[in-house]
Amino acid sequence: MSSIRLFILSALDIEGEMHGHQLRHLAEKEHIDMWTDITVGGLYGAIKRLAAEALIEEARVEREGAYPERQVWRITDAGHEALHTLRFEGLRDIVVKPDPFDLAIARMDLDEADKLPAVLQARLARLRAMVIETEAHTSTIEQYLSVGELHVMKHKVDRLRAEIAWHEELILKLPEIISDERSRKDDRS
Repeated sequence: MSSIRLFILSALDIEGEMHGHQLRHLAEKEHIDMWTDITVGGLYGAIKRLAAEALIEEARVEREGAYPERQVWRITDAGHEALHTLRFEGLRDIVVKPDPFDLAIARMDLDEADKLPAVLQARLARLRAMVIETEAHTSTIEQYLSVGELHVMKHKVDRLRAEIAWHEELILKLPEIISDERSRKDDRS
């Protein structure tokens, strides 16, 4: 499932014909980088790929003042079909991406184990700061967000809080984890 494809196709479906700069402006206005995996800078490349796949097509070229010509895009029939599929997949599929941190903990360097509590406390501090930053940012932009978008922002905060709780539990279990890893290492030797 591609979030950026879903964003572009749905924007053209809902908002109508737009050029790349308008799509970028919409993404910035909706702060999609705060609650999706979309980077605003990736929009132009995605537009080209969607056009190459005939999911969007050039509606016209326009020029405003001294600005360069801009291609205005519209969604095609094939784009509508792809959008339907992307929306369905986005609602159906659950995405939980692996965190390299998990592998690092599972394959820890026992010679560095004494440093883990400080590393974990630093991660916790960063996660807590992310909650504060996200809540502050949401508060700043909430007047521009729909009820659904506000709920999505809450989802991000809830996920961060779940990460905090998991890390707090990990810190409590750390002596047991290290002891287990040392005994396994001894058994392999």
